Amino acid sequence: MKHLFPIICVVECLSVGVGYAETANQFFASDALTANANVGVLVTDVKTGEVIDALGENRLLPTASTMKVLTTCTALELLGESYQWSTFVETDGAIANGVLEGNMYLRGTGDPTIESRKLPTDGFLQTCVRKLQSLGIQKINGSIIADMSAWNNDEAVNRGWLWEDMGNYYAPGIFPLSYQDNTLEVTLASGDSGTIARVLDVKPTVEDLQIDSRVRCTRVSYDNAYAFGRPMDPYRVLTGEIPSNRGRFVVKTDMPDPGLVLAQQLKKHLSEAGVVVGGGVESQLSVAEDTVSRKCLWEYRSPALKEVVAVTNQKSDNLFAESVFRTLAADHPGSGNEARRRMLSCWSERGVDLSQSILTDGCGLAPQNGVSPQTMVQLLQYMYRSPHFDAFLASLPVSGKSGTLRTFLENTPLAGKVYAKSGTIAHLKAYAGYIYLSDNRVWAFSVVVNNAAGSNREVQKSIEKYLLALTSY
Repeated sequence: MKHLFPIICVVECLSVGVGYAETANQFFASDALTANANVGVLVTDVKTGEVIDALGENRLLPTASTMKVLTTCTALELLGESYQWSTFVETDGAIANGVLEGNMYLRGTGDPTIESRKLPTDGFLQTCVRKLQSLGIQKINGSIIADMSAWNNDEAVNRGWLWEDMGNYYAPGIFPLSYQDNTLEVTLASGDSGTIARVLDVKPTVEDLQIDSRVRCTRVSYDNAYAFGRPMDPYRVLTGEIPSNRGRFVVKTDMPDPGLVLAQQLKKHLSEAGVVVGGGVESQLSVAEDTVSRKCLWEYRSPALKEVVAVTNQKSDNLFAESVFRTLAADHPGSGNEARRRMLSCWSERGVDLSQSILTDGCGLAPQNGVSPQTMVQLLQYMYRSPHFDAFLASLPVSGKSGTLRTFLENTPLAGKVYAKSGTIAHLKAYAGYIYLSDNRVWAFSVVVNNAAGSNREVQKSIEKYLLALTSY
């Protein structure tokens, strides 16, 4: 492909005195912030395929959350915008005279939206109670069991994730059953500087949960507390610091066993509605012998995939992204390896070359991920002509307006004109999406800056400056 921008820009900008004659190479090399950074850039016209500007476009670079572009596009192509997850309420017993003689099972298939705070629905718990009451059930002589056997729960946490992330709300365990974004809100007592913050409350209530707070109250002005813990283990350690003398201060951790908490909450809701549950609650991680013989009492359907994709990209939600990613593994449900295989196959068939990419997870939290700007832009160019483009475009944050791009290019000529996914991890800033120009041109772009000599906020400003200069020319 011909790199038209570097040639035309240097000649014409100098001749008209616009003052911007730099390619991406010149721009980032001349800035002390990015001179020694690993930078990848590709900007193309999606209608003509012309390369506007390029720098290290074939380098494999970490993706951070721009990986969600790849995950959500794959899901739209393979599953379709209307795809829905099912959660089944089943029993191994029978109903007679208002009594269910047997256990009740909540069997999940990967829906991340159950009672989500980010995607409000009709409410799984209340609807479930009404459905069971409509069947005449007044008492359950058995237990409520969270059946999470649909996926291999040994993969609840991606093996590429860092230990320092595990236990935090942004890196929750990924299970066939989710509840309230698999997140706990922990209220701490913020006291004098230097004291340890005590745990005052946890929502939702989790039976047998233990939280060891080692969080110190200091002069920081923000939440700098972190959690550590393993999936299925009801023990969490909180470390770090929070502002002092704030009274009640809320921090977040992941939910160790969301299926179990969902079952506990269902029992509570049933009790409040006058339905007696004689047994307890428990999690079931492996396939039970009675699965085939169970009867379905109710099937709950999630919101459509396009709504889940919108939350995934707008809010950069790792739980939603990973649940979508695991759902791609049709032949081996929940398998990360199978999800990667289907992702590679999907785009190979569509002419997008992922053969050199490193795909470790679906959300971008794994630092091992590697995708080149060339591949990312190929994907964006394909999606521009896909039947699912409208759903995909609607899912992307808008510069200066929404989602994770609310402050990106805010109060500039590009506010409202860039639809893109951002990516941020330590020492990395990335953007991938579309730029809509005033003359009806549309550019697809990918910009990645890794290991710059400054903060990610400074790198964001540098990328903004580059895009403004490029588009103003």
